[in-house]
Amino acid sequence: MSEKRVTLSDIAQRAGVHVTTVSLAMRNHPRLPEETRKRIQALAQEMGYTPDPLLRALVAYRGGVIERRNTPTLAYVTNWTTEWGWKNVTAHPDFYAGAKTKATELGYKLEHFWMRDEGMSQERLGQILYSRGINGIIIASHSREMGDALQFKWENFSAVKIDYFPHQPMLHNVTNNQCDIVRLAMQKVLSAGYRRIGLVMHRGWDHAVDHLWTAGYLCEQQVLKARDRLPVHLFPEAEPRDRWLNEGSEELFPDPKAFMAWFKRYRPEVIISKASFVLPILKKMGLSVPDDVAFVDVFLSDFGGATAGVRQNHETVGALAVEILAGQLQHNKYGVPEIPTTTYVEGTWFNGRSCPMPAVAGTVSSGAGLRKVAV
Repeated sequence: MSEKRVTLSDIAQRAGVHVTTVSLAMRNHPRLPEETRKRIQALAQEMGYTPDPLLRALVAYRGGVIERRNTPTLAYVTNWTTEWGWKNVTAHPDFYAGAKTKATELGYKLEHFWMRDEGMSQERLGQILYSRGINGIIIASHSREMGDALQFKWENFSAVKIDYFPHQPMLHNVTNNQCDIVRLAMQKVLSAGYRRIGLVMHRGWDHAVDHLWTAGYLCEQQVLKARDRLPVHLFPEAEPRDRWLNEGSEELFPDPKAFMAWFKRYRPEVIISKASFVLPILKKMGLSVPDDVAFVDVFLSDFGGATAGVRQNHETVGALAVEILAGQLQHNKYGVPEIPTTTYVEGTWFNGRSCPMPAVAGTVSSGAGLRKVAV
């Protein structure tokens, strides 16, 4: 005769509580005091309780097919200088769009909360979310900071971060794979026959992603001969740090004189960068793309074939953040994870006329044909 399976009712009877309390304790639900959860979990282990996988599957199935009367809400928490200023910045509006679409698909409502709203504080926002029964948070679109940390009662919440800010606490996060994006661009350009390849990047943007832009570039440079390894042109200058650490404008351009000096000295065949960083200066210098220098955009937004580059899949970043958060909530995992993980989203390469494939021999490799390169 098979041994009788221990049920939640058996545990409830032994513990002197309602079966609902046992159910909450076994799901590690934060609504119960930690002492109560641990006491019931220890009793369940002592009694030899094991969850019924068929029952779990049934609950998951019913949750998927039965329409919820009260749609649960996920918080999309931003900390930009203005409530919607992040919508005018590269990537951030797409993060939100991807997260919103995925939340709806999974049966959630995504609601935006701005941390700098009038009268708002971290403590107050945490209380608002908790009192409304919102226990899932997407941390997104936070301005750069130096050492600031979010001070929520994390035991009440499950949270996933998009991108790198704020640095603390260490939560599960999802981000574009900047290292592999620039490596992909380098690999495509190298395979086409280009050798003198230059990277132009905003210093603050490289710092914000733990120098992954420059890391990927330098990694792929190792296949080149020493004479063809061009130094990265980072702007602005390293000092003063406040200028590049706190710069939030999209109108970011290298110093023309410094860029022209770098270009004249190293004569790149192709530049890997962001279009708004370099194309206005190249035009001012009287240089034509791709006749005088080829160009690859690693923030590609023009998919009409004019520009070669890598599309960063921002909407996938937002969608994955919601998927991970939903999984955390389903398994009642709250608080700061003991071992946080990072999920990287790869980019997608597009050929374009700005960087002929293969390289057109003799275009700029010898430095010939450059016009009006004055410093």
